[in-house]
Amino acid sequence: MTKAPLTILLAGPRGFCAGVERAVQIVERSLDRFGAPVYVRHEIVHNRFVVETLERKGAIFVEELDAVPPGAPVVFSAHGVPKRVPAEAERRRLIYLDATCPLVSKVHRETERHYAQGRRVVLIGHAGHPEVIGTMGQLPPGAVLLVQTPADVARLEVAADEPIAYVTQTTLSIDDTLAIVAALQQRFPQIDGPKRDDICYATTNRQQAVKAIARRVDRLLVVGAPNSSNSLRLVEVARQSGCDKAALIGRAAEIDWSFLAGAARLGLTAGASAPEALVEEVVEACRNRYDVALEEVAVTREEVRFNLPRALLSVA
Repeated sequence: MTKAPLTILLAGPRGFCAGVERAVQIVERSLDRFGAPVYVRHEIVHNRFVVETLERKGAIFVEELDAVPPGAPVVFSAHGVPKRVPAEAERRRLIYLDATCPLVSKVHRETERHYAQGRRVVLIGHAGHPEVIGTMGQLPPGAVLLVQTPADVARLEVAADEPIAYVTQTTLSIDDTLAIVAALQQRFPQIDGPKRDDICYATTNRQQAVKAIARRVDRLLVVGAPNSSNSLRLVEVARQSGCDKAALIGRAAEIDWSFLAGAARLGLTAGASAPEALVEEVVEACRNRYDVALEEVAVTREEVRFNLPRALLSVA
């Protein structure tokens, strides 16, 4: 039986970013150095495939440090942690390694700098996300105000003459964030913001790549986890940019083939915490049903690399 043709446009860049690669390497090298088990506070990145792969190698994932035995090694996730977490690790004399993405750490430093200079800090982000919890946890309770929409800006209880600054979660939609920043600047003309965008290069690049293919495809699939902020934003960006039939999947097994019925061109990308192996898995699943032609559509090349903690540099 003749297979129907399907052209897959692969968005580039896609998948693992430098911060995720660094975080995964920190867990792997910690296992090499200390042996199993190595504990990890929270999912190292938001992807079950990555987490389960590390579990098979000897990582144990926990939500809080009270689940870590005395003296055991523990890694903090790429999303960052409140200051109370390393303080508790030191109090309990745990061996800890911080896998916080350096770009998230930059936001932490900005938050602390604004606070030290007497400014009220507004964080643009999603309530409950680990990165937001970590950023807000750099300062005393109540020192950081969270806004999620432009409407939230109008409800901020800040005096007109109070010094104020904003920072952002790194994995947000660029366009949505610009709207919130505009609302902040309109209400607080004196507001201080980052000299460079806090939204990370990888989030920006992956969103731009989706925009480049959205109007050229009939359907678009984003490989990523449902708790991955940057992956969810890619689905939103696709729908806002011309492909209203966009969906998130974790693995090829989750593809709803009826969703692809009648499609001649499929866009495919992956969130920053999804490995390329999962993209290849989707392509192979499509080959089983379609006569597939691949087209790579790259908007830029990424050459960013982040150093590992010094304690792990000597581990082969």
